[in-house]
Amino acid sequence: MAAARSKRKRRRSETGPRAVASTRRDERAARETAARERRRAGRDLGRVGQRPPGLFGGVPVSEFAIFAGVIVGGVGLVTHGRVTIIIGLVICALGVTEVTGREHFAGYRSHSALLAAVPTVVIAAIVVAVFGDPSDRAWLLLIMVPIYALLFFSLRQRFRVARQARAAQVARGSAPGAS
Repeated sequence: MAAARSKRKRRRSETGPRAVASTRRDERAARETAARERRRAGRDLGRVGQRPPGLFGGVPVSEFAIFAGVIVGGVGLVTHGRVTIIIGLVICALGVTEVTGREHFAGYRSHSALLAAVPTVVIAAIVVAVFGDPSDRAWLLLIMVPIYALLFFSLRQRFRVARQARAAQVARGSAPGAS
């Protein structure tokens, strides 16, 4: 019996690639890039322009505060010191709040949820310190949720205004944050 031949036509090895390259891949990549840009333009999250400069010039004071807070908190965890852990958390929170506040109010990146949570947690701690730990935590939530919501929505609105101003500065070509 003779070996059965394949019915498919084989391309000879001496023939090279086709003379006309397909442009479908390039067209598809261009469409995907354009669609990605349209989606990005429709969002108001993300970053616009350069990161705003720090309050202390080129010295990264906030980053040092975050690092020091982590170190102090770590020491408190090892030595089982409650006060040391709280001090570490407060130092770290101050550094984080400065960085997020600077970015948020400059319109660089939205941190509405975090910035609304910080004063809400502080108010909750003050309420617990003054009135004692409530037996029914629903009363504490009844006070804290409206405070958080009010702060969140007002901070979100403030960010949108700052973002529009920042985007206009970037479009004009001037550097945001530079006076």
